Amino acid sequence: MSRYSLDRRTVLKGLLGGAAITVALPPLEAMLNANGTALADGGVLPRRFCLWFWGNGMIPERWTPAAAGSGDAWELSEELLPLAPVKHRLALVTGTEVRLGNRIPHWTGTGGILSGRDPFGEEGDWTFSGPTIDQILAQEIGGATRFRSLEIGTRPGGGVSFNGPNSRNPFEGSPIAFFQRIFGEGFVAPGEDPIIDPRIGLRRSVLDAVMEQTAELESRVGTVDKARLDQHLSGIRDLELRLARMEEDPPNLEACVRPEEPGTDAQLPNVLERGRVMGELAAMALACDQTRVLSYCHTGPVDNYVYPGIGDGHHRLTHDEPEPQEGVHQVVLQIMGELSAFISTLEAIPEGDGSMLDNMLLLGTSGVSLARTHALDEYPLILAGGACGFMEQDVHYRSTTRENASKVMLTAMRAMGLNPPQFGDGETAATESLGAIER
Repeated sequence: MSRYSLDRRTVLKGLLGGAAITVALPPLEAMLNANGTALADGGVLPRRFCLWFWGNGMIPERWTPAAAGSGDAWELSEELLPLAPVKHRLALVTGTEVRLGNRIPHWTGTGGILSGRDPFGEEGDWTFSGPTIDQILAQEIGGATRFRSLEIGTRPGGGVSFNGPNSRNPFEGSPIAFFQRIFGEGFVAPGEDPIIDPRIGLRRSVLDAVMEQTAELESRVGTVDKARLDQHLSGIRDLELRLARMEEDPPNLEACVRPEEPGTDAQLPNVLERGRVMGELAAMALACDQTRVLSYCHTGPVDNYVYPGIGDGHHRLTHDEPEPQEGVHQVVLQIMGELSAFISTLEAIPEGDGSMLDNMLLLGTSGVSLARTHALDEYPLILAGGACGFMEQDVHYRSTTRENASKVMLTAMRAMGLNPPQFGDGETAATESLGAIER
């Protein structure tokens, strides 16, 4: 609870160049009632991270390969066969668990794997209790690009990227809108002159002129409002950063080109078709160094999309279809086909002496393993890419002791150049990464 009340019209005021300026505030509780390889120019190739999420898990007995090992020692299982074209780029992890109870079906697992914490609340009224891994990384490696992070998806549902409690990042699900945001006004391709805007310098300094008042305001509000203020002001600084990037010469990345504008959304009604276009646009956004952190929500944790050739919605099938759940199996094959296509798109982009996939890490996962029981053991975890030489590839690691799945998330963070002491809190906390998939 806030200790003081604030008028809804409260703003921050200051002086800049002799002129009065104001910065609007977000809605606060205090306003409510009591209820690896060198570039051509000598620069270092950027490391990039992508979270690729799908809903409703898989079928463990049809997912887990028969043998562990590397190279020819392991073969893809029947549910992983669509990934055959990119097997040599994968690090598959099986046998781990998210160490939480199933208080909120599907969302407990999603929050546990992505944030290392149990979500707050109950089914229908919940929020993540901490930032998801993409946003943790965005705060560390996202500041050098026009967009600190990008969030995309193919289905309604809000996505799985969170800054913290009650702060979900909405994803962009329209290919045409995503294209306009990234490659429309404000995009500067290699060889083009930077955009010089006299307003940028003014906007860049606005917050500096009101920081003293900001500190005073933060002393008057509660913890939740402090977090909201920080998020709001961080958003303004991110906008200033994007404006500043427009004034700079674009990075000399050989594969960066402005893609063709996609067709209208009405021309892409199928989730799979729309997802392919979104994936191609996202891959080029990474190649052009518009962002280094991407969250791709193929389907939400409890998505009930009816896939082509399948007679019922995915979530309903996971609960109602009798064994051996052939419809669910066919859906998983389609999802893995989409993941395989996206990884192939990343691998096809040349960069340095190899491909962009050599310099990034993709983490694919879901909100459960077996959706019928909302199981959180045998957790599905697929990693792809070399992360500038950090990651082993073409390997299947099988845990025989139900290790903490958070170990994989700590590995992902270290692959991006961070060295945090742990990932997660309480039972989900991991202080050791998964060395078996690291070089």
